[in-house]
Amino acid sequence: MPTSTRRGGAPSPPVPAAAKPAAAYHHGDLRAAILEAAKAALDARGPAGLSLREIARRLGVSHNAPSRHFASREALLAALAADGFRELARRTRAAAAAATPDERLRATGVAYIAFALDQPATFRLMFSGLLGKDATPDLLAAAMASLGGLRAEAGRAHGAERAVEATIGAWACAHGLATLLLDGQIPEAMARGRTRLEIAADVLGGMARRAGGAG
Repeated sequence: MPTSTRRGGAPSPPVPAAAKPAAAYHHGDLRAAILEAAKAALDARGPAGLSLREIARRLGVSHNAPSRHFASREALLAALAADGFRELARRTRAAAAAATPDERLRATGVAYIAFALDQPATFRLMFSGLLGKDATPDLLAAAMASLGGLRAEAGRAHGAERAVEATIGAWACAHGLATLLLDGQIPEAMARGRTRLEIAADVLGGMARRAGGAG
């Protein structure tokens, strides 16, 4: 970044780079840029720190430009949550596909928790009371598709007739454990020097073995 020199030899403060003008965005690029900036704001400050006007300022566009893609702050949050569900579905399905048949449900749960640990702000937003999934078709579809992967693995492991109950049980276990780990609620005496993901893998593995023995 260029600087100038004041009279007397002291350097002047750096000249800030100009913001990217709205005209520099091609069709479709602005929406992606808004989502990227919103994700950064969510990670840094949570949902309360996300402002369409601030995002517009940071991107160097007019204050009403984001409204062409997102009608409201809530719509932008819903889009971030929907993207989160799609990423969660991608991760859990990839983990299941890479696992042995007996390990697919456990691998799905571990991937679920790994996503929560990697993207805590997005994870909390996805399951917060801030968003009404039923009123947001894209978010509802993404959430249900994500849950569908878990249901498929639960049905494969426990049988189609028990798929609903097994899905709820597996989801409750993975989600509850993810929340405990995110909130630092596992005492060190129980952690025994393991990482959070190692704890998750051990807990879910133990539960899978007990369920298999009971079956």
